[in-house]
Amino acid sequence: MDLGLKDKVIFVAGASRGIGLGIVEACLAEGAKVAMAARGAEALQAEKSRLADIYGADRLWSQTGDLRDTATVDAMVADIEHSFGPLWGVVANVGLHPCPPGFEVDDDTWRGGMSQNLDSAFILSRAALRVMQPRSEGSILFISSIAGLSGLGTPLTYGTAKAAMNHLGKELAAVAGPSGVRVNVIAPGNIIFPDGDWEKRANGEKGASVMRWIKREVPLQRFGKPEEIGSAAAYVLSPRASFITGAIIPVDGGQDK
Repeated sequence: MDLGLKDKVIFVAGASRGIGLGIVEACLAEGAKVAMAARGAEALQAEKSRLADIYGADRLWSQTGDLRDTATVDAMVADIEHSFGPLWGVVANVGLHPCPPGFEVDDDTWRGGMSQNLDSAFILSRAALRVMQPRSEGSILFISSIAGLSGLGTPLTYGTAKAAMNHLGKELAAVAGPSGVRVNVIAPGNIIFPDGDWEKRANGEKGASVMRWIKREVPLQRFGKPEEIGSAAAYVLSPRASFITGAIIPVDGGQDK
């Protein structure tokens, strides 16, 4: 199926590894032009160079910066619009922040978790809507988590911020819908990739118990892969999903607890 993404510009935050990189590759494979952003310059440049060899340097834009910072994000969006092309889609994929278990979370850690997981999504979506609404088209996608769908025992900042992101997606879908801009959320399950949290757990001293847990709790009895999130994201971003907005879509192998 041709998703209709050829030459459409898609901005992916957190694009240098894992789920973000999986989304970048899926969109490039569909003919999109992709703007990549992340905090780590070395990893971002390495992935951009690798992808440029496959898809062409003219299909890629990249910039490093703190995606929790309004001025940084606004400047990125302005530069993409000026030098790369009009934004069709954006993917808010900034997440994770160290947080201890339990309720004894200090104020700085709480605020840091909210800023990293929730504020970054709002800041990017606000910047995107400012340029998308006048054109009456566009697609915004939040990468949330199944931790935001129910209490799974994750650190408080993570699950709480992801639940708020889910609600933010629904609210913005209602706000943006009349202008033709769609806003959706993908809630990944347990996604494994190099140097990611799940790979460390699976290869650690408790790896056997981790795999038993996966086989017990996930009906498909395995981890998900970044490219599987990428495929779902490319479809939801695309014109093929033109009547989908305000949706929270689990991509989790059927896990429900």
